[in-house]
Amino acid sequence: MADTEKPEEGAEGAEGAAPKSKKKLIIIIAAAALVLVGGGGGAWFFMSKGHDKDKQHAEAAEKVKPPNFLEVPEIMVNLAGSPGERVQYLKAKIVLEVKDDKLAEQIKPTMPRITDLFQTYLRELRSNDLNGSVGMFRMKEELTRRVNVAIAPAQVNAVLFKEVLVQ
Repeated sequence: MADTEKPEEGAEGAEGAAPKSKKKLIIIIAAAALVLVGGGGGAWFFMSKGHDKDKQHAEAAEKVKPPNFLEVPEIMVNLAGSPGERVQYLKAKIVLEVKDDKLAEQIKPTMPRITDLFQTYLRELRSNDLNGSVGMFRMKEELTRRVNVAIAPAQVNAVLFKEVLVQ
Protein backbone atom coordinates (compact mmCIF):
# COMPACT_ATOMS: atom_id res chain seq x y z
CA MET A 1 0.00 0.00 0.00
CA ALA A 2 2.79 2.29 0.68
CA ASP A 3 4.21 1.71 -2.80
CA THR A 4 0.92 2.52 -4.49
CA GLU A 5 0.39 5.75 -2.53
CA LYS A 6 3.73 7.22 -3.48
CA PRO A 7 3.10 7.39 -7.23
CA GLU A 8 -0.26 9.02 -6.61
CA GLU A 9 1.36 11.67 -4.38
CA GLY A 10 3.98 12.25 -7.07
CA ALA A 11 1.30 12.66 -9.71
CA GLU A 12 -0.64 15.06 -7.53
CA GLY A 13 2.57 16.96 -6.77
CA ALA A 14 3.35 17.30 -10.47
CA GLU A 15 -0.16 18.51 -11.25
CA GLY A 16 -0.02 20.94 -8.29
CA ALA A 17 3.41 22.26 -9.35
CA ALA A 18 2.26 23.14 -12.86
CA PRO A 19 -0.54 25.52 -11.79
CA LYS A 20 1.73 27.18 -9.20
CA SER A 21 4.47 27.81 -11.74
CA LYS A 22 1.93 29.25 -14.22
CA LYS A 23 0.60 31.57 -11.51
CA LYS A 24 4.12 32.69 -10.64
CA LEU A 25 4.90 33.26 -14.32
CA ILE A 26 1.74 35.33 -14.81
CA ILE A 27 2.49 37.39 -11.70
CA ILE A 28 6.07 38.01 -12.84
CA ILE A 29 4.93 39.03 -16.33
CA ALA A 30 2.24 41.35 -14.89
CA ALA A 31 4.74 42.94 -12.50
CA ALA A 32 7.25 43.46 -15.32
CA ALA A 33 4.53 45.04 -17.49
CA LEU A 34 3.53 47.38 -14.65
CA VAL A 35 7.15 48.41 -14.13
CA LEU A 36 7.58 49.12 -17.85
CA VAL A 37 4.32 51.05 -18.10
CA GLY A 38 5.06 52.97 -14.90
CA GLY A 39 8.60 53.75 -15.99
CA GLY A 40 7.46 54.89 -19.42
CA GLY A 41 4.73 57.05 -17.93
CA GLY A 42 7.16 58.58 -15.44
CA ALA A 43 9.69 59.28 -18.16
CA TRP A 44 7.02 60.91 -20.32
CA PHE A 45 5.83 63.03 -17.37
CA PHE A 46 9.30 64.29 -16.52
CA MET A 47 10.33 64.82 -20.12
CA SER A 48 7.20 66.79 -21.01
CA LYS A 49 7.51 68.82 -17.81
CA GLY A 50 11.00 69.92 -18.85
CA HIS A 51 9.72 71.18 -22.20
CA ASP A 52 7.08 73.26 -20.45
CA LYS A 53 9.79 74.93 -18.38
CA ASP A 54 11.75 75.73 -21.52
CA LYS A 55 8.66 77.33 -23.02
CA GLN A 56 8.03 79.31 -19.84
CA HIS A 57 11.65 80.53 -19.77
CA ALA A 58 11.42 81.57 -23.41
CA GLU A 59 8.17 83.46 -22.76
CA ALA A 60 9.66 85.12 -19.68
CA ALA A 61 12.74 86.16 -21.66
CA GLU A 62 10.48 87.78 -24.25
CA LYS A 63 8.57 89.70 -21.55
CA VAL A 64 11.70 90.98 -19.77
CA LYS A 65 12.72 94.32 -21.17
CA PRO A 66 16.30 95.47 -20.97
CA PRO A 67 16.87 98.33 -18.53
CA ASN A 68 17.24 101.88 -19.74
CA PHE A 69 20.08 104.14 -18.78
CA LEU A 70 19.86 107.85 -18.13
CA GLU A 71 23.07 109.88 -18.05
CA VAL A 72 23.66 112.48 -15.36
CA PRO A 73 25.77 115.45 -16.46
CA GLU A 74 29.44 115.08 -15.58
CA ILE A 75 30.17 116.20 -12.02
CA MET A 76 33.43 117.76 -10.85
CA VAL A 77 33.77 118.88 -7.22
CA ASN A 78 36.55 119.65 -4.79
CA LEU A 79 36.71 117.24 -1.87
CA ALA A 80 36.61 118.33 1.76
CA GLY A 81 40.01 118.48 3.40
CA SER A 82 41.85 119.83 6.37
CA PRO A 83 43.18 123.40 6.25
CA GLY A 84 46.62 123.51 4.70
CA GLU A 85 46.13 120.28 2.73
CA ARG A 86 46.39 120.20 -1.00
CA VAL A 87 42.98 120.60 -2.69
CA GLN A 88 41.74 117.38 -4.27
CA TYR A 89 39.09 117.06 -6.93
CA LEU A 90 36.58 114.36 -7.77
CA LYS A 91 35.35 113.92 -11.32
CA ALA A 92 32.47 111.49 -11.83
CA LYS A 93 30.43 110.33 -14.79
CA ILE A 94 27.27 108.72 -13.47
CA VAL A 95 24.46 106.80 -15.15
CA LEU A 96 21.08 105.96 -13.62
CA GLU A 97 19.59 102.55 -14.38
CA VAL A 98 15.80 102.80 -14.72
CA LYS A 99 13.11 100.26 -15.46
CA ASP A 100 11.65 101.70 -18.68
CA ASP A 101 11.50 104.67 -21.04
CA LYS A 102 8.43 106.08 -19.32
CA LEU A 103 10.31 106.38 -16.03
CA ALA A 104 13.32 107.91 -17.79
CA GLU A 105 11.07 110.60 -19.25
CA GLN A 106 9.64 111.31 -15.77
CA ILE A 107 13.14 111.71 -14.31
CA LYS A 108 14.56 114.06 -16.98
CA PRO A 109 12.77 117.19 -15.67
CA THR A 110 14.18 116.54 -12.16
CA MET A 111 17.77 116.18 -13.38
CA PRO A 112 18.89 119.58 -12.00
CA ARG A 113 17.68 118.53 -8.54
CA ILE A 114 19.50 115.20 -8.83
CA THR A 115 22.71 116.91 -9.93
CA ASP A 116 22.46 119.33 -7.00
CA LEU A 117 21.95 116.50 -4.51
CA PHE A 118 24.92 114.61 -5.94
CA GLN A 119 27.20 117.66 -5.82
CA THR A 120 26.33 118.60 -2.25
CA TYR A 121 26.94 115.05 -1.07
CA LEU A 122 30.19 114.61 -3.02
CA ARG A 123 31.61 117.93 -1.75
CA GLU A 124 31.40 116.60 1.82
CA LEU A 125 33.51 113.54 1.04
CA ARG A 126 37.19 113.27 1.85
CA SER A 127 39.65 111.42 -0.36
CA ASN A 128 40.03 108.66 2.25
CA ASP A 129 36.22 108.11 2.15
CA LEU A 130 36.66 106.88 -1.42
CA ASN A 131 39.48 104.41 -0.75
CA GLY A 132 38.87 100.87 -1.91
CA SER A 133 35.77 99.13 -3.14
CA VAL A 134 33.99 99.67 0.19
CA GLY A 135 34.22 103.43 -0.22
CA MET A 136 32.88 103.22 -3.76
CA PHE A 137 30.05 100.95 -2.64
CA ARG A 138 29.05 103.36 0.15
CA MET A 139 29.09 106.26 -2.29
CA LYS A 140 26.95 104.31 -4.77
CA GLU A 141 24.42 103.34 -2.09
CA GLU A 142 24.17 106.90 -0.78
CA LEU A 143 23.69 108.36 -4.26
CA THR A 144 21.00 105.75 -5.01
CA ARG A 145 19.19 106.64 -1.79
CA ARG A 146 19.37 110.37 -2.55
CA VAL A 147 18.11 110.06 -6.12
CA ASN A 148 15.20 107.86 -5.00
CA VAL A 149 14.21 110.50 -2.43
CA ALA A 150 14.35 113.18 -5.11
CA ILE A 151 12.14 111.33 -7.60
CA ALA A 152 9.76 109.60 -5.15
CA PRO A 153 7.44 107.71 -5.65
CA ALA A 154 9.42 106.53 -8.70
CA GLN A 155 12.50 104.40 -8.05
CA VAL A 156 15.89 104.04 -9.74
CA ASN A 157 17.28 100.50 -9.91
CA ALA A 158 20.90 101.53 -9.51
CA VAL A 159 23.45 104.30 -9.77
CA LEU A 160 26.31 103.23 -12.02
CA PHE A 161 29.72 104.84 -12.39
CA LYS A 162 31.18 105.26 -15.84
CA GLU A 163 34.20 107.09 -14.52
CA VAL A 164 35.45 108.17 -11.09
CA LEU A 165 38.65 110.15 -10.89
CA VAL A 166 40.22 111.58 -7.72
CA GLN A 167 43.08 113.99 -8.30
